[in-house]
Amino acid sequence: MALTIIQHPLGIHVLTHLRDKTTKPALFRTLSHQLTLLLALEATRDLATEEKAVDTPLESTTGRVLAKPLAVVPILRAGLGMVEPFLELFPDICVGYIGLERDHVTAIAHSYYCKLPPLEGRRVLVVDPMLATGGSAVQALEVVKAAGARDLALVCIVAAPEGVALVAQRHPAVPIFTAALDRELNGKKYILPGLGDFGDRLYGT
Repeated sequence: MALTIIQHPLGIHVLTHLRDKTTKPALFRTLSHQLTLLLALEATRDLATEEKAVDTPLESTTGRVLAKPLAVVPILRAGLGMVEPFLELFPDICVGYIGLERDHVTAIAHSYYCKLPPLEGRRVLVVDPMLATGGSAVQALEVVKAAGARDLALVCIVAAPEGVALVAQRHPAVPIFTAALDRELNGKKYILPGLGDFGDRLYGT
């Protein structure tokens, strides 16, 4: 399992403001968008390309285009905040949805919704802002694998060592892309220092 932590100065700057508890939802959404753009670029750096002939206004030439279609699968609801940057970068990308809700007492997620496009032959990017215990990510990866996904990556904004370890154990071939590997989980399974409940901060709930 490969863990990639983006080191771009803008990413570090944006993450600091995301962590700030005084950041309001409107700015939080903007910052999340910016940071996800950086993560999306990093997570797709190795996409295969193929040669394509084109005619410029002056002559014929050859270039390269993406060789494989993509799909992004957010884990609801917080993952919705990471979808739009992928759509901006890859307008033809397919979008699936997996609804998982964490029980605040047991910290175990249960599924309440799943809608996926055809995944075979696509690069599939599962997105969830917070990789805490890793339970939701592991469940989502199992779902997309069962639906035919083979070329997978997990993209999150903040990760805890416990979540990274569980994904590595259960899905060792799936790379993880994140903006930060934080210290640990607290007794309630929230990431420390983290940035609070991402969904609540994103939507002002």
